[in-house]
Amino acid sequence: MRYRSKSTLFLIEQLIVIAVFAICATACIRIVTNAYFFAIDSRDVSNALIVAESGADTFKAVAGDFQKAAELLGGVSESIGSGMIIAVFYDDKWQLSQEEDAHYILQLIYDWSPQDFLPLYEVELSVAKISGDELIAFPVAVIPEYAITQPQ
Repeated sequence: MRYRSKSTLFLIEQLIVIAVFAICATACIRIVTNAYFFAIDSRDVSNALIVAESGADTFKAVAGDFQKAAELLGGVSESIGSGMIIAVFYDDKWQLSQEEDAHYILQLIYDWSPQDFLPLYEVELSVAKISGDELIAFPVAVIPEYAITQPQ
């Protein structure tokens, strides 16, 4: 009869326990990492929605006046081709910032076309990361101030 050392079996058992622990730890680290990135994405989309709603409401409140809207939003307004654009820049904490410090941008883009018969500004509002990843976008329509008739 051959004598087997119990320490060898103990060592094999410990190696199996360590391997199972390593596999479980790897899975947990992956889950926590994914949750972290999902939380960041969720925070960005939530803040983008708040900023977009603010931009749309401001644009509607000033009846399509691009200069006033840009001033109230803390951004810049400029002509582009046959339209207008408002750009508002935000830093990584969603505070207003300058273009060179920006991580996010709110844009209201109006492109006039000759088919526009109605006195209506239809702008495309979008919030995106400076890197180009769009977070949210939707159209906003407003009747310009000059088209609103005052009751007599």
